Amino acid sequence: TDGPGAAGQNSGRFTHKVYHIGSHLPGWFKSLLPASALTVEERAWNAYPYTKTVFSCPFVEKFSLEIETFYLPDGGQTENVFNLTDSENSSRSVDLIDVVRDQDQNYVAEEDLTVYVSSKTARGPLDQDWLETFSQRCVGKQQPTSEGHAIMCAYKLCKVEFRYWGMQSKIERFIHDMALRNTMLRAHRQAWVWQDEWSGLTMDDIRDIERRTAEELKR
Repeated sequence: TDGPGAAGQNSGRFTHKVYHIGSHLPGWFKSLLPASALTVEERAWNAYPYTKTVFSCPFVEKFSLEIETFYLPDGGQTENVFNLTDSENSSRSVDLIDVVRDQDQNYVAEEDLTVYVSSKTARGPLDQDWLETFSQRCVGKQQPTSEGHAIMCAYKLCKVEFRYWGMQSKIERFIHDMALRNTMLRAHRQAWVWQDEWSGLTMDDIRDIERRTAEELKR
């Protein structure tokens, strides 16, 4: 009940996960590292429509990755969602991720939004101008509209810190451009093409999936 939040949204679900990544590293490399270098910690606060996730590695004390998200019923038109100061605004970089126009990056035929149609919801396919089209139909109106249209934008504020001299700018830029952007693009694209698996689920259904997934991971 005392987690981070915005616009008074500070009550939700907190999770703390420890990822053991040693199995993904070569044996010779693993032998050179202390046990603390083989884990990554994730702390997440979910107070929808606001969420915050912080990643850290105990061994790399000068590294942190923080992602705040605000989900709003528009197409990206809202300015300064996170109430940044003038100084913060001047130093930020704004990047629009369009799940259709950007899908040429790491293209996967089974995840092509221009051909996918949901059997449960009949949504899709999305064309190259879907963002403008749905913004015009939905923004400023009660959603879903009388025609059944709706749109949502996930506003993300990503802060990366890697305070090691000589590598800082290069590593931070790599994380922003490659790791974060590519992961977000793929994840949101999959959220759309996998909607028949999650559409209509209750919170009890989701908790059951979480429990079964945890058991599978342990095995």
